[in-house]
Amino acid sequence: MPPSMNERSAKKLINGDVCHRTANGKKSSGINGFVKNHWSLQQPQPQQKCRNPSGKSNHVVRNASLYNKPFVEHFEETPLLVAVLTYMGYGILTIFGYLRDFLRDWGFEKCHVARERDQQKDFVPLYQDFENFYTRNLYMRIRDNWNRPICSVPGAKMNLMERVSKDYNWTYEHTGMVVKDVINMGSYNYLGFAENTGSCAEAATESSLMYGVGVASNRYEMGNLDIHEELERLVARFLGVESAMAFGMGFATNSMNIPTLAGKGCLILSDELNHASLVLGARLSGSTIRVFKHNNMVSLEKMLRDAIVHGQPRTHRPWKKILILVEGIYSMEGSIVRLPEVIALKKRYKAYLYLDEAHSIGALGPHGGGVVDYFGLDPKDVDIMMGTFTKSFGAAGGYIGGKKELIDYLRSHSHSAIYATSMSPPVAQQIISSMKIIMGEDGTTLGADRLRQLSENTTYFRRKLREMGFIIYGNNDSPVVPLMLYMPAKIGAFGREMMKRNIGSVVVGFPATPIIESRARFCLSAAHSRDMLDTALEAICEVGDVLQLKYSRHHRHPNRQPNRHPHMQSSLGPWSSEECCLQNSSHVKPSVM
Repeated sequence: MPPSMNERSAKKLINGDVCHRTANGKKSSGINGFVKNHWSLQQPQPQQKCRNPSGKSNHVVRNASLYNKPFVEHFEETPLLVAVLTYMGYGILTIFGYLRDFLRDWGFEKCHVARERDQQKDFVPLYQDFENFYTRNLYMRIRDNWNRPICSVPGAKMNLMERVSKDYNWTYEHTGMVVKDVINMGSYNYLGFAENTGSCAEAATESSLMYGVGVASNRYEMGNLDIHEELERLVARFLGVESAMAFGMGFATNSMNIPTLAGKGCLILSDELNHASLVLGARLSGSTIRVFKHNNMVSLEKMLRDAIVHGQPRTHRPWKKILILVEGIYSMEGSIVRLPEVIALKKRYKAYLYLDEAHSIGALGPHGGGVVDYFGLDPKDVDIMMGTFTKSFGAAGGYIGGKKELIDYLRSHSHSAIYATSMSPPVAQQIISSMKIIMGEDGTTLGADRLRQLSENTTYFRRKLREMGFIIYGNNDSPVVPLMLYMPAKIGAFGREMMKRNIGSVVVGFPATPIIESRARFCLSAAHSRDMLDTALEAICEVGDVLQLKYSRHHRHPNRQPNRHPHMQSSLGPWSSEECCLQNSSHVKPSVM
């Protein structure tokens, strides 16, 4: 289904293993400290009684000294009735799918999907039967929500080509009409650099005239331009590392470089929600892979301890190396990695840390330096810093930064460096121009203004959705905002209803998410004005009422409408009443999650 696939354990926590600790550090319940519905971390406060308005359990994590700000994430559990109805919905779709397959076999209905030829009936099947079944009978019902052709810059607003289907989404015809000024709430255009005007576009145009568009060679042969070397020096300076290397494709940066860094006899510890590129890279490496629970430091520490104590299976020899794979912002959950604690664990157990900042670089931190900047950490504590240029920089490709020895090794061993064509010069120039704006080296405050605008938009949008009564996942500072839909019929319905109101949104379902956790995913941008956000919020509120999506049991404000006057903000500022209460909750001082 849509954009990215996540590796999840088969037994994903639905209700969460709640762990509370008293002031003396003793557990009151639970086993591993993971709170599905809501957990937070605060700095030490005077002990003070405070009741959470939502009535949910709060968990204050140990190692508070590692954090310099409140760390609040929301994962409200799926209501039991909604979960039951969701399973029933998939069950009904499956029954009708088998019925339609029966009608297709008897010729009553035409089947358009790829099928085995009669001459190959004795061959090993080329197509998996269940995948075919899923495509025919479930995905095809809502296929119109994806692959919509855009005929403009995918900025804060965009134009879409209108299309119709006369055979239930198997094929499409363009009507020749254009749907104009659709508010774009789905692109990863965090800082608004996906634009065709301004200094970045002008610099890219000049670069095209000087170098051309294609290089027609790899970096080792005739494709190493001075602009590539300038880009890598700038990236290293931006990240605060010794050296950096740029690649032409973000996905390949992970999938082709992890096998270069790890191999047989190595152990990879991967977060269960890691992106498909990380999962593929780990599998291609031939290393032993173990998956720890999402952002759960107890799970990670247990695996590290077991790896040190027991070593490799059968031989019990020590692992050649242990590599921890995490992301900065998890693109389906909107959560932020608990990097201070991950770094503390990797130091304690002498492991290596591979950090994927695809969504966090440029979108987090006071200087746009990603999750490392967000927590105020030393970049030297992260062994391999990976990120992409496809999101905050409005370009394409990826990078890896770290020690000079690491980058020199990758230059001579990485498949994506040796065999791939060099990055297009105008793309490299777009990255250079946008990065210099973020760093303030263009002589303006445009970069700082965009970073501040993105932060304000994120806080405002998340707070309004919670007040309306929606269940949203993730960290308060994450510009990725998943809004839970759950039921399969509501996936397509939400996307269509939003399009009727001229709002472009991304809906995501199985297999990109767990089968009962379908969602809409909004990505906020510095290019969004407050009026745009209010228009989108009004549409979301209307569609939420029509489709009955307001599942949250948090305290809501049913009569409050989106505020179209920025000067009339609540006295709480960017924090909701719930978050203010959490900041004043009694401090508990214990161990990891």
